Amino acid sequence: MKTAHKTRENHPTLGSHSAQAIGLSTLTALPKTRRSLLDNIRRHWPLYLFVLPAVLVSFTFDYLPLYGLQIAFKNYNFADGIVGSPWTSRNGFQHFYRFIHSMDFWPLIRNTLGISAYTLALGFPFPIFMALIFNQIKRQRMKKMIQTVTYMPHFISLVVLVGMVLLFLSPSSGMYGHIARLFGKDPHNLMGDPKWFSTIYVISHLWQNTGWNSIIYLAALSGVDTCLYEAAKIDGASRLRLIWHVDLPHLRPTVIMLLILSSGRLMQVGYEKIYLMQNLLNMPTSEVISTYVYTTGILNRNFGYSTAIGLFNTVINFILLVTVNKISKRVSQNSLW
Repeated sequence: MKTAHKTRENHPTLGSHSAQAIGLSTLTALPKTRRSLLDNIRRHWPLYLFVLPAVLVSFTFDYLPLYGLQIAFKNYNFADGIVGSPWTSRNGFQHFYRFIHSMDFWPLIRNTLGISAYTLALGFPFPIFMALIFNQIKRQRMKKMIQTVTYMPHFISLVVLVGMVLLFLSPSSGMYGHIARLFGKDPHNLMGDPKWFSTIYVISHLWQNTGWNSIIYLAALSGVDTCLYEAAKIDGASRLRLIWHVDLPHLRPTVIMLLILSSGRLMQVGYEKIYLMQNLLNMPTSEVISTYVYTTGILNRNFGYSTAIGLFNTVINFILLVTVNKISKRVSQNSLW
């Protein structure tokens, strides 16, 4: 100990150099990715502190509830709780087996995929067309007025929207009934016809969301260099040529990204609007997985079975998302990851 103390006195910088060497060796011993992350946090800690509340909220409401997914594999009851509830038969997959072999399985899959595909087929390209049209309008006052009119329906609540649809399509007192009688025809109860449910759902969806969804495409078009338009006009390009050779190539990455995200929600039809539009007459085509889960889990208190159905639906969406992302990466070199 005395020798070491004398050595430090003779070499006063030895202790600091030794500590630095130990710290450097410890940092070097860490994996490269972890070392770079710690170094990045140390340098930019105010930014990480700014993001911390959002991370905590996301962790609390998105990741902690995943603990309850084990209900899908148990015969859950309130008395025993999640941990104490017994596991189901078939190694915990009894609820999944029951749903797949039930008589409601294929009608639910058909209705869910039908409404989702119908909405995607019309609801995805329409905002692109609208953004391309808005981009060609040169009068700013007219452009702002049209944009305001098309954006406003997005802020109408679903309850009010469905109420407007019911009043408009009422065969007795709605505008549809009055127009039909004006032409000498007996108005048909469209909301009670299962064949018309998907069409009414999609048309109301387009009216409410097309203008709002076009904003992201307008933002992408705002980044196009104006020199490209000028060069194309000098070469004699028409407006259609400008759209085809200038606008669409710049929109392609954005379109592909949003298409991948939309494919990951193909089996996820929001139950609020469909549940409000449902009645006993259109039930054969309006009953989807989300409304079935709500009815089974909340109203009938069958929590384990409804959780299993919801988990099954989520897994299918995840598989679709990964598959479409992989195909897009091979075909167009654009992907989410």
